[in-house]
Amino acid sequence: AALMIEAGYDVIGVTLKQWVGAGGAMPTAGCCTVSDAEDARRVAAQLGVPYYVLDYVDEFTQAVVEPFGASYLAGITPNPCIECNRKIRFTFLLEHALALDADYLATGHYAQVQQAEGEYQLLKGIDSSKDQSYVLYTLNQSKLAHVLFPIGNLHKDTVRELARQFGLVVAAKKD
Repeated sequence: AALMIEAGYDVIGVTLKQWVGAGGAMPTAGCCTVSDAEDARRVAAQLGVPYYVLDYVDEFTQAVVEPFGASYLAGITPNPCIECNRKIRFTFLLEHALALDADYLATGHYAQVQQAEGEYQLLKGIDSSKDQSYVLYTLNQSKLAHVLFPIGNLHKDTVRELARQFGLVVAAKKD
């Protein structure tokens, strides 16, 4: 978000509530936890950008959790991150962002998009130890035209250093 602001973009912070724990709250362990949402809220406040938590629990359950469970029971071991990116982040969330007149959806994935000869190409992130392009391979041309991966051309240690320079509370957060 700080890099996007620095590049001149108007930024809105968003966290997706995709999973519920006890009592309907966000989970406290694993990915997409309540502490992750709190960290995002704190960073948004530091940067002075609006921040929202969008409830995608039903969509995530139907598009990712239920098919994953059925596949697993059938002896298949799918990667739920691929389906989450395909169906939740880069379908539901991207459509939501575009409907609100956003030009782009920027995420913290370690991947890159470049345009060559009128087509968009998904490339690996510069930091091979953090590359996440493999979970984004389903993005088509219309989606790649509207996504930005501002840290894809950086190494993790550089991202941490930039976070320190920006004074962000998450600069030393564990991976």
